[in-house]
Amino acid sequence: MWREEITDEQWERLEPLLPSLLGLGRPYLAHRPIVSGILWVLRTGAPWRDVPERFGKWTTISSRFRRWTAKGIWQRVWAELQRLADLKGQLDWSMHFVDGTVIRAHQCAAGARGGQAEEALGRSRGGFTTKIHLRAEGQGKPMAFVLSGGERHESKYLQPLLETGAVVRAGRGRPRIRPDRLVGDKGYSYTTVRKYLHSRGIRVTIPRRKDQGDDLCFDPAVYRERNKVERLINRFKGFRRIATRYDKRAVNYQGWLTLAALLFWL
Repeated sequence: MWREEITDEQWERLEPLLPSLLGLGRPYLAHRPIVSGILWVLRTGAPWRDVPERFGKWTTISSRFRRWTAKGIWQRVWAELQRLADLKGQLDWSMHFVDGTVIRAHQCAAGARGGQAEEALGRSRGGFTTKIHLRAEGQGKPMAFVLSGGERHESKYLQPLLETGAVVRAGRGRPRIRPDRLVGDKGYSYTTVRKYLHSRGIRVTIPRRKDQGDDLCFDPAVYRERNKVERLINRFKGFRRIATRYDKRAVNYQGWLTLAALLFWL
């Protein structure tokens, strides 16, 4: 007996968002066993060749993951799940949380053409690493992420993080991307960060460092809610394919993160 990769309830919500089995070329094999095989690799971190035969050929499962990642299918499914949640009032825009975490890269992640910097790989105190910059909504579900080398500072990636993950809303209005309030730790306590957020009408709950003086407007009760993004990071690292980076290409590692994110929304 083995653990179920995806439940029937989750599959009922996911299946309508996946590509049709019939297309311009040869028909797809049934989606569920292939997707289950991909999720098995996501959870276990095992090489593609070790995928159990009950899911099908490992070559089919591997190519399906890479092709759908390259086409942005995982990203579109994630965006659609966010849109549907927003329509039901299940997406909390009142406050968003930001944080970063360093991921150790396996030695097989090195060697991609173009250099390590272009593939979000670098050297930090932890060695050969990648850093995930993550934004979560008020209930602790993932909204967006950005990758960088492990040595890069979180504050440098706050702007692209807040400009990623727009949610299409009902009617003719523009997609929403800005929360009412942003909560972060002292790593984001810079004048440029505060000016950027204030210029966009976003309230700030970021504690000041000791050399920056007192912050009379700081709300400790709101700041305690920041544990939601920390718990979300731990949930991401529960997937072994994310806890250690094995992929040479950043786009493939992003695919794993996106796949885990849409599971949280399911």
